[in-house]
Amino acid sequence: MNKDYKLESATKDDIELLISYKLASILDYAKDLPPKEVEKITNYVKTTIPTQINEYEIIIIDNQKVGCLLLEKYEDGILLNELYLDKNYRRKGIGTNLLNHILSNNSKVYLWVYKENTPALNLYKKLGFKIKERTKTRYFMQYDKNCKL
Repeated sequence: MNKDYKLESATKDDIELLISYKLASILDYAKDLPPKEVEKITNYVKTTIPTQINEYEIIIIDNQKVGCLLLEKYEDGILLNELYLDKNYRRKGIGTNLLNHILSNNSKVYLWVYKENTPALNLYKKLGFKIKERTKTRYFMQYDKNCKL
């Protein structure tokens, strides 16, 4: 792991921060949503995050909270449900280092990515993720350490 950042378990004090991260990660790429849909997403995020607070980790750099990570058990592996970094901390190798650590410790990793999130999509492909499913706006991807397709 990169010594420039650390992961700490999220606490109830982080709920508002996590809500803002989750909404940003959705609404930055889910463009042109009608107001009712944005309201529905916002309500979902505000009710879901408090129930998952114990599963979140906060990414810390220089004693500053700069992002979050949420991993969950999924089928025969884990689901990378959330990897968010503040815009000022993107493209500095932090996400790549986190992903490499996750991939080295898990044989199967799954994730959803918005098609418009080209930097993340390119990184996932470079690390060996393959597209398993497509929706109108997102890809469901899988990394399988034992099967390089």
